[in-house]
Amino acid sequence: MATVALPAVAIILPLAYLILRTLSVSGDQLVALILRHRTIEIILNSAGLAIITPLCATCIAVPIAFLTTRTDLPWRRFWLITTILPLAVPDYVICFALIATFGPKGSLLQHLVEPLGIEVLPEIYGWHGAILALTLITYPYLLLSVQAGLQRMNPSLEEAAQSLGHGPYARFFRIILPQLSPFLATGGLIVAMYALQDFSAATLMRFDAFTRAIFIQYRYTYDRYQPAVLALLLVGLMMSFLWLEHRVRSRAAFFTRTSTLCYTQPLIHLGCWKLPALLFCLVVVLLGLVLPIGVTLFWFIQGLTHQGWSYDMSPFSKLMELTWHSIWAAGWAAVVSTLCGLSVGILAVRFPHGLTTLIERCSYIGFGLPGVVVAFSIVYWGANYAPSFYQTLPMLVFAYLVMFLPQSVGTIRSSLLQVNPQLEDSARSLGRNAWQTFKEVTLPLIAPGVLSGAVLVFLTALKELPATLLLAPIGFNTLSVHIWKSTESVSYSDAAAGALLMLMISLGLTLPLLSQNNLKELPADTIRLRDFD
Repeated sequence: MATVALPAVAIILPLAYLILRTLSVSGDQLVALILRHRTIEIILNSAGLAIITPLCATCIAVPIAFLTTRTDLPWRRFWLITTILPLAVPDYVICFALIATFGPKGSLLQHLVEPLGIEVLPEIYGWHGAILALTLITYPYLLLSVQAGLQRMNPSLEEAAQSLGHGPYARFFRIILPQLSPFLATGGLIVAMYALQDFSAATLMRFDAFTRAIFIQYRYTYDRYQPAVLALLLVGLMMSFLWLEHRVRSRAAFFTRTSTLCYTQPLIHLGCWKLPALLFCLVVVLLGLVLPIGVTLFWFIQGLTHQGWSYDMSPFSKLMELTWHSIWAAGWAAVVSTLCGLSVGILAVRFPHGLTTLIERCSYIGFGLPGVVVAFSIVYWGANYAPSFYQTLPMLVFAYLVMFLPQSVGTIRSSLLQVNPQLEDSARSLGRNAWQTFKEVTLPLIAPGVLSGAVLVFLTALKELPATLLLAPIGFNTLSVHIWKSTESVSYSDAAAGALLMLMISLGLTLPLLSQNNLKELPADTIRLRDFD
């Protein structure tokens, strides 16, 4: 019961805080605030981000997932790892790298074209910069979801379609794509929610979205009702996206009739398309991974050169302490979110009801709320009604649960949808009770999805900044806080050292996740690319 009650409380508290703040506003003030030009502009800007970013992320994630899962692309495991690794790069590092490389003045590209007489480049700030940054930040979430879907497809369906005379394109659009729809919907929803609540891209790219407007109101004014109203409008926008996503996949059954977890997929021979496929993967890796790491290494080496190539080891012990704090807090967030995600996912899939569906749908609200809003709401409730709970590790983990529970629920729900309920019925008819059925039948089948969700929560909590700044216990700093404070004090070499440590941790965790991918040698029944001609 606790794993069901905790998500419900996590959903209610931030919303209750926002409603209480909004009720302090008179009706005339509320209408004037909603109908003013700037509010409408912010709504349209945020909705645009939430629509365009998943589309751009899909254009990257689906081809890469297909190339690394269903084709004979050279070095598939290398591309599989390097295209997912941007998940481990902090948002603000990716944004900073884009500005430092493509900015209008003083950037790397501007220095390269300056001899040609070009002194100022087009602005990267604004709409285009925000879309580019958010796409590079979020496409790995969609990529993981689509890859999981491709690996679990039963190839006999495609073989049957081929025997009926359907070509490769028809098989893709009539067989593969419909089976991918729950994974695309779940991944797309996570990307849309991420775009709505992201703070780094909107702020660094100077784009007026909800998060930037709410942060400015909180930081530079003592008025709390305006940011609360804006946050409630953001919740309304998220609810509209949840409704649309629910309409796409509502009441559809996507499970297979077998208990096989992963299938050996027939690989497609790319032929002359091999080079374009490699170039596509290379460009994505260069922008999403090499560029941020290159900028980070540049500042780290700059710090070494200023110290005469001798790194001061005194901060090393401090960095190790920060690393342990980050792992400890993110680990607890992953454990708690997975336990709650299992409860919510099982209730939503196996016991569909108005209340269970409402809890599952509403769990996405916290993911779309800006971290600063979640943090302020929890500070309000903790300081006024649970002072012994205030600024403790459980409070910080609770904030992570509010924000990142959907990542666990989404992957677990998609995995459960592919488990045939008749297998569980058979286990119960053989005398297994509910717990034995779950432990011996359901859990082994959904284990990859459970592990993927846990790793996603861990990696996201590892990078989280606003809530950690406000809610972490005194003296409990993390790597993300260290990077942010070092950047604020223009100590880029210290920030680079913390960012490199964060990348190493993330890489060590990404490898077990990728080990689920069953990349085998090219089988004898490889489909030739001439089938596409």
